[in-house]
Amino acid sequence: MSAPPEFHLSLALPSPEATAALAARIAPLLGPGQVMLLEGEIGAGKTHFARALIQTLLAAEGRREDVPSPTFTLVQVYETARGEIWHADLYRLTDPSEVIELGLTEAFETAICLVEWPDRLGDLAPREALLLSLRPDATGEGRMATFQATGICWAPVFAALGAAA
Repeated sequence: MSAPPEFHLSLALPSPEATAALAARIAPLLGPGQVMLLEGEIGAGKTHFARALIQTLLAAEGRREDVPSPTFTLVQVYETARGEIWHADLYRLTDPSEVIELGLTEAFETAICLVEWPDRLGDLAPREALLLSLRPDATGEGRMATFQATGICWAPVFAALGAAA
């Protein structure tokens, strides 16, 4: 049995519009059971990316909704034809067991999940999640996006982004 493929890719995102366009490219490729872990400092663009991705999926159904940050609610859930989308912001959690109480570990199996502050998951982070790290670029105006994933389910996403295993 061979090891699952591993994917790595870095992209420059010179503007918030480029970040939103990247999210729009990825959105239609996601399905239930896929988890994106969004890491980066406060202000790195995690919520902006998640908001653009969710709005793209809703717009594909002819829907326009406000997509607030889940900083205070911890989780926002959106119903779509392709299933639920869970947007979680774990910044305020103090222990990984709180993730279980939120129902997030169950959602990992059945929903498209976008998780900000994934370090709060501890050992509960899905093994085959897509990790997106956002960091300010050298100019401070744009961002560097680094993608890492293990598992064949991510091949279409990396192919769409122009990367190979």
